[in-house]
Amino acid sequence: MRTDDFDYDLPTGLIAQHPAEPRDSCRLLVLERVSGLVEHRTFRDLPEYLRAGDVLVVNETRVLPARLIGAKDETGGAVEVLLLRPRYEDTWECLVKPGRRLKPGAHIVFGDGLLAGLIVDVLEESGGRLVRFSTREGTFMEAVHALGEVPLPPYITTRLDDPELYQTVFAAGEHSVAAPTAGLHFTQEMLDDVQRAGVHIAKVELDVGLDTFRPVAVEDPADHHIHTEHYRVSAQTAGAVNAARERGGRVIAVGTTSVRALESAFNENTGKVEAAEGLTDLFILPGFSFGVVDAMVTNFHVPRSTLMMMVSAFAGREQVMHAYRTAMTEKYRFLSFGDAMLIV
Repeated sequence: MRTDDFDYDLPTGLIAQHPAEPRDSCRLLVLERVSGLVEHRTFRDLPEYLRAGDVLVVNETRVLPARLIGAKDETGGAVEVLLLRPRYEDTWECLVKPGRRLKPGAHIVFGDGLLAGLIVDVLEESGGRLVRFSTREGTFMEAVHALGEVPLPPYITTRLDDPELYQTVFAAGEHSVAAPTAGLHFTQEMLDDVQRAGVHIAKVELDVGLDTFRPVAVEDPADHHIHTEHYRVSAQTAGAVNAARERGGRVIAVGTTSVRALESAFNENTGKVEAAEGLTDLFILPGFSFGVVDAMVTNFHVPRSTLMMMVSAFAGREQVMHAYRTAMTEKYRFLSFGDAMLIV
C-alpha cells in the first residue's frame, strides 16, 4: 500500500467555493459497498436509505473563530495567528505567519491592544508556536469572539458572507478549527423527519484540526504521523449505539470525524461502545476492522489524505476510486462545501 494509491487529479473547477442553498439541495452519490453499485440522488433523499431502529450519529462540534489578525509589537508588521488547541490556561498551540520572524519572545498585538500574545516556544514537530495570551479586559474567549474570524480551508478562496453557513445546524461545543463538513448538508427539518421515522439521532464530539486537510507526504501511509484530536462519546450515545446494534439496527456515522470518535470508543473485548473522553490518534487504513459503523455519510475528500484512506478502508479502494471518477465525470462538487456520498 502506497500513498499514491489514494491520489487522483481533482480539477480546480470542481472544488466548491460556496455551500448549497438550501443545505439539503446538494447532490448525493450512493455507493453500495458490496456490489459497487452507484446511484445519483439529492441529499434530501437520504431518509429513504434509513430504517426505523437505526441510529444516526453526528459530530456536534462547533467551529471557533480561530483566525486572528494582529501586528508584531516591535515592528508593526502584519501577523496572522490560527488557534489550534489549548495547552493550558490562555496558552495555545498556534500556526503563525510569517513563521520565520516570530521567534520566542516576540510580542503580538490584536485589536488595538484588546488582546496580546507572547511567543513562548517553537513546536518543532508541527512548525507551530506556543502562544501565551493576555487581555486588557474580559476573558480570552470574549476577546477571540470580538476579534476572530471563522477559518476556511485554504482551497476555499471566496469569502463567506455568513459564517454560520460553515456551522452545522446541530453545532454546540465550540472547539474546532474546521467544520465536520458532512454534517453541513442537514437541515433541522430533515433531522425532525428522520426522528419521526423512528431513527434515533445521537451525538459525539470530536474537535476537528487542520491536519484533516493535509495530504500525506510520505510514500508509505504507515509512516505518516496521524494528527491527535480530542473526542467525547457520552454514556447516552454509547447506550443508544449499543441498543441499536443489539436490536439489529444500523449505525450510520455522519462524517469521518464521527467514525473516528465511535471506533475510538469501541471496546474489542466487550464488543460495545463505551463512554469515553480523551485524545485519539486512531489512523484508519485499509485492513482496519470496523467494530461499530455500518454506513457512512461523507464528502469527497482531498487527494492523498487520511480521509481518502479511511473511506477506502470502509468501502474498498477500487470502489471508492471508481465512485470518485464517476463523480468527476458527473460534475459533482468536491471538498468542504461540495456534494455528499452515502456509503452503505
